Amino acid sequence: MEPRKPSVEELLNKAKEPARKAPAWHAHYRGKVSVALKCAITDYQDFGIWYTPGVAQPCREIAEDPEKVFQYTNKGNFVAVVSDGTRVLGLGDIGPQAALPVMEGKALLFKYLGGVDAFPVTVDTKDPDELIRTVKLIGPAFGGVNLEDIASPKCFRVLDELRREMDIPVWHDDQQGTASITLAGVLNALKVVGKDPTRATYAVIGSGAANIAFVRVLLTYGVPAGNVIMVDSKGILEPGREDLERGKEDNPYKWDYAQRTNAERRRGGMAEALQGVDVCVAASKSGPDVINPEWIRGMAKDAVVFACANPVPEIWPWEAEEAGARVIGTGRSDFANQINNSLGFPGIFRGTLDVFARTITDEMAIAAAEAIARTAEEKGLSETYIVPTMMEWEVYINVAVDVALKAIEQGVARRELSKSQLEERAAQVIKHARQETEILMKQGHISQPPNV
Repeated sequence: MEPRKPSVEELLNKAKEPARKAPAWHAHYRGKVSVALKCAITDYQDFGIWYTPGVAQPCREIAEDPEKVFQYTNKGNFVAVVSDGTRVLGLGDIGPQAALPVMEGKALLFKYLGGVDAFPVTVDTKDPDELIRTVKLIGPAFGGVNLEDIASPKCFRVLDELRREMDIPVWHDDQQGTASITLAGVLNALKVVGKDPTRATYAVIGSGAANIAFVRVLLTYGVPAGNVIMVDSKGILEPGREDLERGKEDNPYKWDYAQRTNAERRRGGMAEALQGVDVCVAASKSGPDVINPEWIRGMAKDAVVFACANPVPEIWPWEAEEAGARVIGTGRSDFANQINNSLGFPGIFRGTLDVFARTITDEMAIAAAEAIARTAEEKGLSETYIVPTMMEWEVYINVAVDVALKAIEQGVARRELSKSQLEERAAQVIKHARQETEILMKQGHISQPPNV
């Protein structure tokens, strides 16, 4: 007997459950992250080593050889999670204080999933130049920067300038992170249906930060630009769009894609973009009924549909399946094939930090995508299993190793480690972070959340 499909009301109620519990849980803990010591304190005399006067000696050595900062401090495992609060989740421009719970949540995922010590840094400015300057000024304390929830199109400029001007990796998870996990899902979905990703055709619904970066990574992977059709709120991106040409100073990325993609020069909207294509990747507005089942019927045989809007996908998975899609992914954990950034960034930064890399290249993001895809493939792919879940912790080790090796190969790593050394390092650090949390919970130092 097939399991009963939940009603729309049941699904919506389930989607609202985390929001119902969140205020009480957040108030109970007053946040989600704190600073913990990592060095031993054996007696009172130790303070003279960790602080004055003993600390002066490593300070002198770093002044003479700045690279020693990675040897004597935790810089190589510190990441700043930076946001101006201008585009927070589905909430929009809510400001830096209201964005803080999200950045703390990101720091929690960094630590528990990747063993990375991440700090929320919300900045009280909407000026991209001030934001860029602020990140550069705090850069010496960190081994990497994760930009988060910054409005488009300024997020592109902020990322590009910081990547160019800083000697530590700067990453915008809404761009590169989404691109990496989406590519992983696409690669495995196309394996399931027996199609070559470099010959498949794609309709990309939504032209914000996530999909702009996804298309860039897709093209770097080897997909011809002409095989991609992008759609924004006004229709298909194509050279005849005068509004895109007028706005090319503010958003040159969309104008560039209007010239390079869409070899057939299609015009229209989502319906026309989806006609006959192999893959639909949607990151647009919350549904349902944003994507019509009839449009899915018009896609190629054995179509792949990723409807990734939250909390409700652009089309319900069962509607996409009934319309002929063979593999369906969403951004939700209660459906099969959750396309979730959390599968990527903890391991990506773990590998990046372990070799003290100076940047994270698109090729490193592709290496992460391939590692995510391989982890799932080794367990056995199916229509309902194309990417691992967050509980399969080996994915973070695999991602860390492959990203680090790619950084070494591309010459952006400050130190070189072997594959076995990288595996041992990632496993040890990630396992320690998890066990530390478990011990604190077991001993009551972290209490159980309230029952609400």
